[in-house]
Amino acid sequence: MVKISTVPQAGNPVKILVVDDHEVVRQGIRTILSARPEWEICGEAVNGQEAIKLAEALRPDAIIMDITMPIMSGLEAARQITRNNNNSAPILIFTMHESRTLADSVRETGARGFVFKSRAAQDLINALDVLLQNGTYFGPNGGEKNSPAKDNTNRGISFLRALDFLKPLAFGSNLSQNFSTTA
Repeated sequence: MVKISTVPQAGNPVKILVVDDHEVVRQGIRTILSARPEWEICGEAVNGQEAIKLAEALRPDAIIMDITMPIMSGLEAARQITRNNNNSAPILIFTMHESRTLADSVRETGARGFVFKSRAAQDLINALDVLLQNGTYFGPNGGEKNSPAKDNTNRGISFLRALDFLKPLAFGSNLSQNFSTTA
């Protein structure tokens, strides 16, 4: 049996699948990840069933997945993705739910970590770096954060500021209507 590494090959872009039922959240993730030009969003899904199909079809290097979604939860989708494929991409749960049992629930699915949406600007890129190096990331103070300290410069803009910036797009207007530039 050949084991496929989840560490991307040099020169190839890191392919990331984003799974969240809210378009504005997916836009915010795209904005944060744009700080890393060597990373690309290879696909987006709005529920767990779509995530399973896209994970198989696209074979991403990492998956960022919300927990609470229609049709199938992110935890159930993560469980199925990791159960169906031992060489699946590492899954990072992206959630607003903070609880004492979250780390245990995430571990039980086979996902390799989580980031709170409220800490996305501080933690999302670092957490993905850790997962792409075959580590785990269970919150900023998690017990199994296995990576050397990373340089925290240029980690993207605040997730909440990104959402604020993207709200006009979600409601049908374009950026030029809401922001003017002067030469």
